Amino acid sequence: MAAPIEFALFAPYNEGASLVSCFSNWEEIPMEKDKQGYFRTSVELEDGIYKYKFRVQSKSWFFEADQWVDVNDPYATDIEDPTQNCVVRIKDGERIVDTYVWMHDDKPLPPDHELVIYEMHVGDFSGGEDDAYPRGNYQHVIEKLDYLVELGINAIELMPIKEYPGDYSWGYNPRYFFATESSYGSTDELKHLIDECHARGIRVIMDGIYNHSEAENPLTQIDHDYWYHHAPRDPDNNWGPEFNYEHYDKNLETYPARKFIGDVVRFWITEYHIDGIRYDAARQIANYEFMHWIVQETKKTAEAKPFYNIAEYIPDNPSITNVDGPMDGCWHDSFYHTVKPHICGDRFDLESLKDVIDCKRQGYLGATNVVNYLTNHDHERLMVELANREIFDEEAFKRLKLGAVLLMTAVGIPLLWMGEEFGEYKPKSMESRKINWQLLSNDYNRGLCDYYKGLIGLRKNNQALYAENINFFFEDADTKVMAYVRWNGEGSRVAVVVNFSDNFLTGYTLSNFPENGIWHEWTGNYEVEASNNTLTLDLGGYEAKVFVWQ
Repeated sequence: MAAPIEFALFAPYNEGASLVSCFSNWEEIPMEKDKQGYFRTSVELEDGIYKYKFRVQSKSWFFEADQWVDVNDPYATDIEDPTQNCVVRIKDGERIVDTYVWMHDDKPLPPDHELVIYEMHVGDFSGGEDDAYPRGNYQHVIEKLDYLVELGINAIELMPIKEYPGDYSWGYNPRYFFATESSYGSTDELKHLIDECHARGIRVIMDGIYNHSEAENPLTQIDHDYWYHHAPRDPDNNWGPEFNYEHYDKNLETYPARKFIGDVVRFWITEYHIDGIRYDAARQIANYEFMHWIVQETKKTAEAKPFYNIAEYIPDNPSITNVDGPMDGCWHDSFYHTVKPHICGDRFDLESLKDVIDCKRQGYLGATNVVNYLTNHDHERLMVELANREIFDEEAFKRLKLGAVLLMTAVGIPLLWMGEEFGEYKPKSMESRKINWQLLSNDYNRGLCDYYKGLIGLRKNNQALYAENINFFFEDADTKVMAYVRWNGEGSRVAVVVNFSDNFLTGYTLSNFPENGIWHEWTGNYEVEASNNTLTLDLGGYEAKVFVWQ
């Protein structure tokens, strides 16, 4: 049975538009414009899969006036490679994305404050050295989910998965905002990945690019300056045409760019059941009013389930998350920029360390306002930074463990960049850099992975590490030792002692120890007793000790 299927294109100031498709032998089907600015036409179609495009008289300044150009549907949910035609699926007389049936929507997911996030690039997460199979799609991520569960991960942050040109990219050049990157698999397979994450209690955070698009996004071809700024506002930080969230269309009483991105975000939450968004280049978006609005849209659309909105706002600033700030959290880039040189031995500054370990000292309000990391896709891995300073092998792994302790015990949400947990050492590159899973067969790498697993378990079993409470109870600039305690209101308490020097400190005495009595030292698995608010211990160079109140 054929049914009438409507095709619509929002192009309020364009003179004309038509539909061209496989069902019309690629001949034009005229479209009529309504009062809301949409060109529309209906076509009788049987159930099936069809390819189509629009032809429109462009209003973009880089074409001749009212020149007819072929454009894809900005709302297309699938793009065929290599023809770059839009694909529409009709089933039971309705447009559908696919026929995926969700199986695990009823599973409980962790709240924001409990998250341990794992950032990954779908294409580079699987495969690697000595791997006979060129893996790198959604299905291969599913095959590694149990590894992530064992590690203790309960949220994955996917680098951008919207359709971009070509088959390999970091994804920060999105051309189609409703279509998924075809080189990673089908829409069904992406849903299957998200569903399998939910089955294991893992939330899925999507990297969203709402500052800009790739140059050939259809909106740029239809009427560039209706949706975008005419020219880059900051040429040094420009990655493509920039959405103009200030532009208001008085005639239609709408903000065009906000309308489009609002539709994008609601679609991804309803169609793909995502649990959070990381907003790329939020500082460049530079519009808190829009960001407040889009965050409210995510919460309304997600309804009862938890949804975490994280800004990449660099350099980081508490204004993005605080009382008047739009976001739930932000990438805590100052944590990275402070902790890295201390692990590498470049400098020692107690006050700056305290500022990033306790983000409240910087003006942040609480633990979910910052996402801490030792590295991410934008930075070199710590292993590379150490190697650049000729620190290798046992000494390097010792320092990576010290970093892991700081990451897991600082106030805030920890984030790992894929492979970091076992000491991946490949330098950053825009080319494909699959992580090398073979490293896990080495003692040092496996040991680091087990250490991370233990620390994540420690975090989950000691609610003190979810709280905002922290007190720096001991510091000694001469020996480069600092100590802090985390606690909550129910008696959970964790004390951390860190030596940022090369020196082995024998019989070192800490004063002001937070509680007299028996503590369990987690890294070495032994009991110690504090008395008279002092504790004496041996502390290796670049070593952290973690004491859990018994």
